[in-house]
Amino acid sequence: MNTWLRVVCVALLCAALPVQAQSTDDAGTNEAPSSAASPATDGGLKAFTFGYIGWNDDPRYSEARVEQQFQGEPWGRPLAGAQVALDESKFPGMAAGVKFALDEKLVSNTDEVLAAIRKMQSAGTHFVLLDLPAGTIARVASEFDAGDMTFFNVSAQDDRLRGQYCNADLLHTIPSDAMRNDALAQYLVSRQWNKILLLRGPLREDAVLASSFERSAKRFGLDIVATRDFILGNNPREREKNNPKLITSGLDYDAVYIADSEGEFSRAANYAVQHPRPVVGSAGLVPQAWHWAWNKHGARQLNHRLERKADHKMTAYDWAAWVAVKAIVAGVQRTESTDYKALRDYILSDDIDLDGFKGFRMAFRHFNGQLGQPILLGSGNWVVDVAPLEGFLDPKNYLNTLGFDARESACKAQFGEAP
Repeated sequence: MNTWLRVVCVALLCAALPVQAQSTDDAGTNEAPSSAASPATDGGLKAFTFGYIGWNDDPRYSEARVEQQFQGEPWGRPLAGAQVALDESKFPGMAAGVKFALDEKLVSNTDEVLAAIRKMQSAGTHFVLLDLPAGTIARVASEFDAGDMTFFNVSAQDDRLRGQYCNADLLHTIPSDAMRNDALAQYLVSRQWNKILLLRGPLREDAVLASSFERSAKRFGLDIVATRDFILGNNPREREKNNPKLITSGLDYDAVYIADSEGEFSRAANYAVQHPRPVVGSAGLVPQAWHWAWNKHGARQLNHRLERKADHKMTAYDWAAWVAVKAIVAGVQRTESTDYKALRDYILSDDIDLDGFKGFRMAFRHFNGQLGQPILLGSGNWVVDVAPLEGFLDPKNYLNTLGFDARESACKAQFGEAP
């Protein structure tokens, strides 16, 4: 190498060292940054902090439950999804003069939730991811109806949060029960499996899920031939309620839908029912926002990034947190601003170009704040199909065939400007 070229290479290497060191520091830390970050960070970048709030002792993330890896349930906190989105946003942030960060809070009760959000609000945080039960989310949205905060529901699928308890400051990246059940109903209709046996668990959440499927069945013309209640246990005196073979006997049906929010009964029901029929709903064929085996539209790379960040494969909840952060980052990029009103207006507009690696351009619905999106129908280690399915059309938006549409919605809030 001649002397001139050696000098140029050394100069370039020296110039690159500070940037490389900064990137390594960012990637290596696991500590949550403070929401009270100063207006400017090292390197002259403006701090932009997202909030995340979850329960300390959330039963969904208990070690015993996570180890079971029930289909359609979280296999760990969705924080990993948000962190992957932050990693992907480093270079877009630098281009916009912004350094994105995440303020993570785990709390023990509703009072602590509200206190944590007030602290974030006072520190200038405007966008918060909520990984909380539906009732707590509704309380938060009503408590902070002040026009300077937007919340993203990343884990509660209850239809009522998009209906009677909706709020203009509450957006949903996790799909609703209605969306998931509509996707499943479309698939059952497409296969001409029209006669459905509905099995319902003993919990209130099971009844809510069963009611949601009943709506979907009626909407798409499925026939629920019977509804039978199941219980957990091995008591021989109650075997007609706890034995999948006995509880499904004496009827003719094309498929068995199981409403099982805990997942324990349904995981043992597949291949155990009386007739050789598919099990769907909470086990077997499960409708989800994401499945780790999805490998189209760049999904393989996203799955790999999540697995490197977390100790589990990517789930719907990870995806919901990931896409919530991506929506906000897209707003910063497109508006070239960190102004709250400008960002919110963009996020809720039809101009948003949100790619969720599912093959559709996605946007938030103006009538209930739900992110319109395809639903993956997954079973085991494969995605069987993706809804909306061909033949199910909506006059305005193909994705509106999933979940309550504007005509059905009980939500009275207005999200952005209606088209």
